[in-house]
Amino acid sequence: MATEKIISAGFGGQGVMSLGMLITYAGMLENKEVSWLPSYGPEMRGGTANCSVVVSDQPVGSPIINDDATSAIIMNLPSLVKFENSVVPGGKLFINSSLITKKIERDDVQVYYVPCNDLALELGNPKVANMVMLGAFLEATGLVEMESVIEAFKKVFGPSKEKLIPLNTEAIKKGQEAIK
Repeated sequence: MATEKIISAGFGGQGVMSLGMLITYAGMLENKEVSWLPSYGPEMRGGTANCSVVVSDQPVGSPIINDDATSAIIMNLPSLVKFENSVVPGGKLFINSSLITKKIERDDVQVYYVPCNDLALELGNPKVANMVMLGAFLEATGLVEMESVIEAFKKVFGPSKEKLIPLNTEAIKKGQEAIK
């Protein structure tokens, strides 16, 4: 495995921070080197939010991702405008096509259009749109195992939220199926 540099971005409240945190914790559980760096806009909910995640088999020298992301997980249009060109040629863009109708004009990246909100609604809970996207990301990259993400879920959200694991597991599977 090489070093993966991931940007996860969207509106506050879309779960982009927790998505990044789950990847980070899952990487830790798999004995990988990781970093997670959050960045919030002026508002926690409704404002812009993003985080940078680095997962590597080498020590991570800096958590800063500056136009050298290997993947970007984009949940809304303002984030696409901001981060589309931050992905290196050969990298991957994961686009929430439920909210973003714009098509990527770059031909030097792999693009995955995932209807996250629509698939989350099929599961009966719009709050799992981020987990649908996480499933697509896991399917396309193989960066961490789904089992590690489920274990990370317990750490990130605590025992009181363990009852939500079956729903979130289904959301991850929906995301995986969406890009097969």
